[in-house]
Amino acid sequence: MTEDVIDARRVVATDKALALIAELEAEHGSLLFHQSGGCCDGSSPMCYPAGEFRTGDNDILLGWVGGTPVYIGRAQGEAWKHTQLILDVVPGRGGMFSLENGRELRFLSRGRVFSPSEYDVVKAEIATTCR
Repeated sequence: MTEDVIDARRVVATDKALALIAELEAEHGSLLFHQSGGCCDGSSPMCYPAGEFRTGDNDILLGWVGGTPVYIGRAQGEAWKHTQLILDVVPGRGGMFSLENGRELRFLSRGRVFSPSEYDVVKAEIATTCR
């Protein structure tokens, strides 16, 4: 018996996250997200104006949500390669340098482990981006 592929995108966003992204884009223009494996604020997805956060060789592009690129640190991307990142919004204070700060809302990353058939779909992408 084979499983159906439900959604093999490496990153998705909830409706609440998409609404906040649209609000921030209207205010700041193009955006960029970065998810690192650091502690404290570095564990949260951070939202920046495009061009104000420089990605490097240790970052990989997970995908796009609401027209906004989402990057992750390479080591964290490798650790989470079997997991879909779900960008959500919850009440609370945003990361100090993240654009949602001061709105009493913050972005939050949730995870969902890919099914074996979904993971088969993303293996080629992972082989290309997580070297």
